[in-house]
Amino acid sequence: MPDATALDQATAVIEKAWGHPIDALESLAVRRPCDDPLLRAALHIRSALLITDTAGAVHQDRLHALTRPGHVPALYDLERVTSSATDLRIAQAESRSFRQALGHVIEAREAAATADRAPAIRLAQAAVARSGHSPPALGQLPEQPAPSAAVGPPGAGRGPHR
Repeated sequence: MPDATALDQATAVIEKAWGHPIDALESLAVRRPCDDPLLRAALHIRSALLITDTAGAVHQDRLHALTRPGHVPALYDLERVTSSATDLRIAQAESRSFRQALGHVIEAREAAATADRAPAIRLAQAAVARSGHSPPALGQLPEQPAPSAAVGPPGAGRGPHR
């Protein structure tokens, strides 16, 4: 059995993260795109990965055809061999980038799910921020007044007055 492609791995990761088969997730992302923007982003990355995987397979097949055993490439084929090898490397690099981006989307989803579990803490922080009663800065005593920003008379140092 051949190794799983990057597309197969991405599909498995998306299905595991969202807990549904990819077909159901695709229809959900199309019907209600605003409900889960991270799902939509993950599916966009998966579709880009599909294109990159297909292009990589084409370049790999071309390279294998040009360098098959017992075949000596003609001088004019050397440019095609080099070009195909370069294109294959580019497709592999793009595939790695897309897999990394998918990993970041999955991490963002997990972070958002963790943040939703503790809304009371976020609400308390928001209430403190709105009320202006923040805890004193480190190193400053609570009863100590803040130092004045202005030194001298309010109009001093501004140049001639008219």
